[in-house]
Amino acid sequence: MRFLIIIPAHNEEDHLTFTLDSLLQQNFKDYKVVVVNDGSADKTPEIIRKYTDKDSRFETVNLQKSAHQPGSKVVNAFKKGLETQSLDHYDIICKFDADIILSPDYLEAIEDSFRKNPEYGLIGGLLYIEKNGNWVYEGNSNKQHVRGPMKSYRKECFLQIGGLRETLGWDNIDSVLLENSGWKEVVVPELHVKLIKVKGADYTVRASDYYGRYFYFQGLKRFLAYIAAFKEATKSKSVSFFFKIIKAYEYCKSQNLELKITKDEQKMMNDHRWKVLKKKWLER
Repeated sequence: MRFLIIIPAHNEEDHLTFTLDSLLQQNFKDYKVVVVNDGSADKTPEIIRKYTDKDSRFETVNLQKSAHQPGSKVVNAFKKGLETQSLDHYDIICKFDADIILSPDYLEAIEDSFRKNPEYGLIGGLLYIEKNGNWVYEGNSNKQHVRGPMKSYRKECFLQIGGLRETLGWDNIDSVLLENSGWKEVVVPELHVKLIKVKGADYTVRASDYYGRYFYFQGLKRFLAYIAAFKEATKSKSVSFFFKIIKAYEYCKSQNLELKITKDEQKMMNDHRWKVLKKKWLER
């Protein structure tokens, strides 16, 4: 099986070398890497050139700088990289971030899992961050969900779900769509991926606005959005946070902002939320 790895990169001069070096050091060698330089103003282009000049497996695409909108920006860059390749030549499509470090056996283990399990549609490892000199599990997501920085899709699954959506929450939308299409999302806990930069550190959107927009662009109906907002507010132990999230959600609805998922996909998202809620209620 052959990998196509797309890496969106914007001002990643401090991190990109670690990511690309870890790819060069992979035991599994049958892959193509496309680094999408998304309007970087630092030395990112020069770093990319060092790899494209010495290894034909590495290519680059240069884009003009786009507005930093969580979710849509990175997926737009990913799609621009994808457009440069013929998918007929690949079996596994990866969206990797430009600030992760993969263990040498990472691609080998992913390929082995796909080859042995035809029902697997999406595979990844677990994210680890550096804390007090040690690499520890980041803990921001459940261990059954493949996180955005390291998505590896079976091509057939990727095509069946229609690829990635240019919207906030794209990395949860894909999970719901593939599950509804009969594919499995699998996390291999033995595969540790080092995350150099904490996600969200460079976002300019306030947390309440982020969640309000997130719930809206996931297509959640008002009742489910309010429950989700209550959950986040409970974590923060802040009543005002709940109302701020709701305000952001209602603003999006009042503006009738365009959703990047169809009516049927919106129903899938809401049905999934209900399923998760019912499971939690039954476990109590």
